[in-house]
Amino acid sequence: MDTEANVPPQPAPGDAPITAPAADADPRSAQLAQAQHDYQSLVGEFQSFKRRSRQESDARAAAQKDAFILELLPAIDNLERALSADRSPGSPQFRQGVEMTLEQLRLLLRRDGVESDEPVGRLFDPHRHEAVAQRRDASQADHVVLHVFQRGYHRGANLLRPAKVVVNTLSYTP
Repeated sequence: MDTEANVPPQPAPGDAPITAPAADADPRSAQLAQAQHDYQSLVGEFQSFKRRSRQESDARAAAQKDAFILELLPAIDNLERALSADRSPGSPQFRQGVEMTLEQLRLLLRRDGVESDEPVGRLFDPHRHEAVAQRRDASQADHVVLHVFQRGYHRGANLLRPAKVVVNTLSYTP
């Protein structure tokens, strides 16, 4: 006969058995148990507080960064307009300086995950584009972006600024 199968496992030396305090136990034991419970609750609440605080701080920092980028975009637009005008007989060094400044700003935006949209030739998307004019061009498909007045920018799926565009409308008659 196998007698070991009927023997309950013995606690390891030094391990105290876990038992619920009896109703008539020492009041100090009950106070200790309550203090331990309160301590564990406070630890849990504090961990939740730290997590919420970190999330709120991250959200606040992202909102401030987005606000700064939105303030920076008009300066980039102005530099792009200055390069596209090219009507002044200014020095080539000046033009090169503007190009370098513009490229440096674009690089900073890309490092932060901000990308510009290039919607010309693509279908108009009212969630990413703002139609400021419409034009008829029979050589293009209906509702295709024909021209961009102002670039749009996004970070991932988050739209920072819609592109201001001219949309092809075949039913449009000026």
